[in-house]
Amino acid sequence: MSPRAAARLESLGFSAVYDYVDGKADWYARGLPMSGKAATEPRSGQMACLDVPTARLDESIGAVRRRTEATRWDMAVVVNEERVVLGLLRPSALDQDPATLVETVMEAGPSTFRPNAALDDPQKYMERHRVGGVPITTLDGRLVGVLRREDLDQANHEEA
Repeated sequence: MSPRAAARLESLGFSAVYDYVDGKADWYARGLPMSGKAATEPRSGQMACLDVPTARLDESIGAVRRRTEATRWDMAVVVNEERVVLGLLRPSALDQDPATLVETVMEAGPSTFRPNAALDDPQKYMERHRVGGVPITTLDGRLVGVLRREDLDQANHEEA
């Protein structure tokens, strides 16, 4: 919205008015509400599973494995204190010696997708790289969740 429009809304009594200067693409990439035709198409952030286990660099594989075994997940996302994605622990990494540190076996700097990504982009990536899921992150790299290939396959099957 323009500064003029923001000022007018404030004059009408709206107290929380913001001049969002980064634009529509940035707005959508942050997973904020969409309108128009784009709003009707499913997006990665809408289908991302939020309950994915996380791990820290200095944790042992054994501790992370115990957490993942208590869930439906066979992977974990390595994050820092601000939930910025640093890496992934795929099933082969979780099968390592329990005393091994996460940092030494994680897949560092994994490819991520924004919440507004159309579903076909991450789906093609997962097929091409033969992985079961990809992290969905905000523009500043914070974990939103993981988009799972099996969820996409199920959604595609239901549409057919």
